[in-house]
Amino acid sequence: MVIQLSIALAAVAFICLAGFLILTLRKGMTTLSETNKTLVDVRNAIHGLTGEATQLIHTANQVTRDVKGKIKTIDPIFESAHNVGEVIQTVTETFKKNASEIGHNLTPEPEKPPVKQQSIPIRVNTKFQ
Repeated sequence: MVIQLSIALAAVAFICLAGFLILTLRKGMTTLSETNKTLVDVRNAIHGLTGEATQLIHTANQVTRDVKGKIKTIDPIFESAHNVGEVIQTVTETFKKNASEIGHNLTPEPEKPPVKQQSIPIRVNTKFQ
């Protein structure tokens, strides 16, 4: 009888174990199903972002080309401004040089110290003869 009772307990334990295993597997399947749905959503979002990123890259390339073209258009203006700057610098240097020469020519010569006159003592005779 002990053997039959042991077999019955083992069968009940196995049934309980099988039941818990079935419940665990069902929860696992539910989790896997939710994970699969999430992955599908993520893939769709990534595809959408990829399309937007591609459009953004194309737009950035167009803007870059446009800016390069405008820079090429403006480049002669910068060269002209550079040339005008060089001309102004040359004129300024010439004026400086001329002003320095004029100023040097207008500087008065240092005054010579006055000549000291030697005084000769004059004797006056106050005695009348």
